Amino acid sequence: MKNQDLDRWLAWTAAILAAMLWAASGATAQPYPAKSIRVIAGFPPGSGADITARVIGARLSEALGQQVVVENRPGAGSNIAAEIAAKSTADGYTLFIGTVANTINATLYAKLPFDFARDFAPVALTTAAPNVLVVHPSVPAKSVKDLIALAKSRPGQLNYASAGTGTAPHLSGELFNAMAGVRMVHIPYKGSPPAVTDLLAGEVALMFSPSSTVLPHVKTGRLRALAVTTAARLQSLPELPTVAESGLKGYETITWFGFVAPARTPPAVITRLNAEIVKVLALPEVRNLFASQGIETLGGTPDRFASYIRDEIAKWAEAIRLSGAKAE
Repeated sequence: MKNQDLDRWLAWTAAILAAMLWAASGATAQPYPAKSIRVIAGFPPGSGADITARVIGARLSEALGQQVVVENRPGAGSNIAAEIAAKSTADGYTLFIGTVANTINATLYAKLPFDFARDFAPVALTTAAPNVLVVHPSVPAKSVKDLIALAKSRPGQLNYASAGTGTAPHLSGELFNAMAGVRMVHIPYKGSPPAVTDLLAGEVALMFSPSSTVLPHVKTGRLRALAVTTAARLQSLPELPTVAESGLKGYETITWFGFVAPARTPPAVITRLNAEIVKVLALPEVRNLFASQGIETLGGTPDRFASYIRDEIAKWAEAIRLSGAKAE
């Protein structure tokens, strides 16, 4: 090859390489997000986690200019979904709706294929819903004291439903058993909706359920509410007493929800997502929509959410120790 031809070939090759490098740098420099975002929920459609993901996800999609797709992967108290999310690529395109169940599971299960505190990066604490103690109308109990007396007269005969082993409704029942000195039998379901369906049919006697899934049935009289599990009464049901003021002093549980991402997700992505989610939570229509279902909107920074998760893990670890609850 002549020197002149060699020079032309080298120049052509250099031009091609430069174009390839420019194209690659342009692709990697695309601002986040450049494609749709997947949000994994560990509970079925209609659950508190699903409602939170879809309400916030719809507004987040508008703010980010990309579709936010909710994927329901129920089972094992949300451990199946959590494992999938934890092992996903940490690029901001897979998020997970963390719940109080995940901080309970950290102690309830002897061994998990992930560590919720270590393998996830907190994004934003979004919502919280009190649990409501409800019974089927056929249950002859009009108050918490009545229920305790009934359970003591029928040890092991009253069944209570939950959204799954390790969920807040499950442990709420275990705490109730321990603090009231009764023995009610736990019946786990794959999420709140199927549990409520069987409760409405009288297949189970009672449930400690997130308010969002049972308030409509309480208002129509298909279920009877005995108390709320929070420290204070609900604004939506001010006449309903708390479990604590009904005889079990110190009793309190709550169901919360929040967005987390796989650990090592870029900090800039976490910051962007947090800012947009907090803006969504501040929208009046979003706050009103959640409030109508007895759900409180929260917010805050990723660091505050991380601290909250650590505190919740410690709190539920102690509660599990006191109740003697174990994963089934």
